[in-house]
Amino acid sequence: MTTILGLSAFYHDSAAALVVDGRIVAAAQEERFTRIKHDPAFPEKAVEYCLETAGCSYDQIDYVGFYDKPLITFERLLETFLAVTPRGFPSFCKAIPVWLKQKLQLPRLIRKKLKGQYKRRVVFTHHHESHAASAFFPSPFDEAAILTLDGVGEWSTATTGVGQGNRIQLNHELRFPHSLGLLYSAFTSFCGFKVNSGEYKLMGLAPYGQPRFFDAIVDNLIDLKEDGSFRINLKYFDYCHGSRMPSRNFERLFGIPPRSSESELPEVYMDLAASIQKVTEEVALRMANHLQRTSGQKNLVMAGGVALNCVANGRLLREANYDNIWIQPASGDAGGALGVALFIWHQLLENDRCPVSPDSQQGSFLGPEYSRDDINTLLINQNAVYREIPSEKDLCNQVAGLIAKENVVGWFQGRMEFGPRALGGRSILGDARSKSMQSVMNQKIKFRESFRPFAPSILRDHVHRYFETRPDEDSPYMLLVADILEEMRVQPTPSDMEKSGESRLNQVRSVVPAVTHVDYSARIQTIDQERHGRFHTLLEAFYRQTGTPMLINTSFNVRGEPIVATPADAYRCFMATDMDVLVLENFVLMKSEQPAADLDLREKHLATFSLD
Repeated sequence: MTTILGLSAFYHDSAAALVVDGRIVAAAQEERFTRIKHDPAFPEKAVEYCLETAGCSYDQIDYVGFYDKPLITFERLLETFLAVTPRGFPSFCKAIPVWLKQKLQLPRLIRKKLKGQYKRRVVFTHHHESHAASAFFPSPFDEAAILTLDGVGEWSTATTGVGQGNRIQLNHELRFPHSLGLLYSAFTSFCGFKVNSGEYKLMGLAPYGQPRFFDAIVDNLIDLKEDGSFRINLKYFDYCHGSRMPSRNFERLFGIPPRSSESELPEVYMDLAASIQKVTEEVALRMANHLQRTSGQKNLVMAGGVALNCVANGRLLREANYDNIWIQPASGDAGGALGVALFIWHQLLENDRCPVSPDSQQGSFLGPEYSRDDINTLLINQNAVYREIPSEKDLCNQVAGLIAKENVVGWFQGRMEFGPRALGGRSILGDARSKSMQSVMNQKIKFRESFRPFAPSILRDHVHRYFETRPDEDSPYMLLVADILEEMRVQPTPSDMEKSGESRLNQVRSVVPAVTHVDYSARIQTIDQERHGRFHTLLEAFYRQTGTPMLINTSFNVRGEPIVATPADAYRCFMATDMDVLVLENFVLMKSEQPAADLDLREKHLATFSLD
């Protein structure tokens, strides 16, 4: 038996993954255990979880891999700071001591964190090599084109190549400071959202605006080529010396100041969001098509933070010259932990690879699960009022009925998801037919911006009945956007057509208004029995009762918190919000039945959440 531990850490969203004899056994982000969102620290608790799941001790680890090469990253930082001296000096003084003390001592630190029991060497792969491995090796394809896109890893910001059998080969790269991820993050920052976590907000904001700044971006900010490569005009950006993302010239070009976080959202920022989203799609589409022409491949796999841009992914599926696209569900830095472990098994150890259908990611349900006794003990200790429904069929029928009556349900089942999306293991569910559910869930449950859209989870064999997709289109990881069919839309009234910006928010656009975005699109998740088990049973029950084969599915957390990991996390979130029902495996709690004393604790629970 060969046990391989993959690690990502120290930059953003650290994680651990364990591969045993080529099989993905466990993977989890550290933030879920520490409750620190995007925790960059060494993933000690995630490692402990992975080893416990495999029944493995620290001294039984055969290989440890780290998802990038810190020495090369250090080289980039030094060269970049020196190139922008003296402006880069403050950032240099801040960053270098951390590197000298910690990040350049990684092998020693890793052995220390592994209780001193791992004595072998640590394998370091290139950052984008880890991304590429995470995309190709779990995919269902024997061969495929590979596209990775992110902010920056060492020097690379994008790579293209081909995967065949048990090997990947990256042939071309785009290098720092020319980065699609950093370009998108600059606009994220300028529009008042946090870099490295607010990019999906910018993507959700884009449909409210018009891409009227598209030409200004491609004429001034980037020199875009037909193959998707580009150069950024650094006159408009300050990220090389670390003080800020956009420069003063950026402000002058668009004629507006940076938006303050939490302030009003004038339409001009919506137009900026729409414009950079269109640029991002254009770059990705050109890169993907050039890669297809040069590689001849009909399948495409993707990873890297930009691969989480599901709107761009939807365009690639519709317009790029590929038959199939598979995207790593943990495409960001966390997924690098899985990538390096698989790279060691297949490419370095030269073990055969047999692709499996639909993929070997196991629905990305790779995190911890909890027993009946764990949950029962928690509920007793909390003096909660609950009932246990042993029959899965009865449980799903009752919960489906509650959702159909517009109750908001916290759904905690099986193993936790690996990656940023809730996929039916740690989800908040609602009725997609409701006209008010989007506002209710955003403002009273999630405590977040009202414009943020919700995704539908839909039975896979019904997806083409509602959305512009192929029959049985497979999108289990909520990484593709599709438009709702014309016959499912509700035509806008004359007064609706006069609205703009956020005033368009409450317009009813389809028969499932809670999941239909302002541009008639939705980020779809398809549900099948093989990967989703009980969640599939629930959707079938809801379909039988209502004739609608979909539900709202959003992550089980509130703004500023990671997705819940444990039953205790779920209970705390339930009690701190206006959620109506909590389902912990076979246990059902109704908010209205909880003791008054517990309900009085709502403000206390709520105060523990960070709403930054």
